[in-house]
Amino acid sequence: MSPASILITGGAGFIGSNLAFHLRAIHSQAEIVCMDNLYRRGSEINVPRLLESGIRFHRGDIRHPKEFPIGPFEVLIECSAEPSVLAGQDGSPDYLFQTNLVGAYHCLEKARLWNSRVIFLSTSRVYPVAPLEAHPWVEDATRFRWLDEGDVGISAAGVGESLNLRGARSLYGFTKLAAEQLIEEYRMSFGLQAVINRCGVIAGPWQFGKVDQGVIALWVMAHLFERPLSYIGYGGTGKQVRDVLHVEDLCDLIALQIAEFDFWDGWLGNVAGGLDHSISLQELTRLCEVVTGNSIVICSNTEQRPFDLRLFIGDCTRLFQRTTWRPTRSLTSLVADTVDWARLNRRSLFELS
Repeated sequence: MSPASILITGGAGFIGSNLAFHLRAIHSQAEIVCMDNLYRRGSEINVPRLLESGIRFHRGDIRHPKEFPIGPFEVLIECSAEPSVLAGQDGSPDYLFQTNLVGAYHCLEKARLWNSRVIFLSTSRVYPVAPLEAHPWVEDATRFRWLDEGDVGISAAGVGESLNLRGARSLYGFTKLAAEQLIEEYRMSFGLQAVINRCGVIAGPWQFGKVDQGVIALWVMAHLFERPLSYIGYGGTGKQVRDVLHVEDLCDLIALQIAEFDFWDGWLGNVAGGLDHSISLQELTRLCEVVTGNSIVICSNTEQRPFDLRLFIGDCTRLFQRTTWRPTRSLTSLVADTVDWARLNRRSLFELS
């Protein structure tokens, strides 16, 4: 499939903008529109870049159906979200629910009316906290590690889609899981063609990281610009582990899904770096020191934050059985790419800080 028109919601954000540029290089004649409300600070920097590449920017908010661009579009890629796992914990969760769940409904309604095919970016946070925290683990020199025993759906290789989803996962995770279910209902009721990618940690250039979201970018730029950091929770040693996927690897997969949409229709599963692309904060510190040449102060804070996880690694066995796609960019190249970008955009980054 070579679509004539693509709408990317959240298109000025980190993943949305990278995906827009990636698809522009592949589909040079397609109309590509990036819709964004510019709510997240830093997204406004991407707008001139999009326009310079022949990508149309449409300012709009998925919470409001009248703010969508005029369609139809052959493909709608839903990248917009309030992505913080702490969202809604210290105040009203209204923006979180209106964006991640009501906004997803509005996207599906547009897709139904336009007969669009949908790619939805979900999250590994749909998996409940309790079984992840309870699964047997050991502490190695630089990281925590899961064992091959206990809960069905969790192993040393990570979390599989068979894990029982009963239990709390954070308000953020709930909104994305509810949106996944809504997509399944639209597939059954209206014949909507859709793909659901449960993404783990995605990182790379043009990510503006914060403590609660985008931790890889936060860690890289703190080392590059010599700003202090803290290991938080789990003894304050930085042994928490996440898998990490380079944003360009994600873009490669989504481009493949668009090209072979009939084959991918109905897919729901993990899209992650997996065990081979996993790293602890302590290990990330060493890698950042090597790439940047800087060593910074990292404090230790044993305070436990709500909904934090000792470990999360997405098991991509089901994905790898379906496709020859594999993550090809190493963690070293991911950090180096982010450092190169940050050095070139130092002034803009300091203005945002």
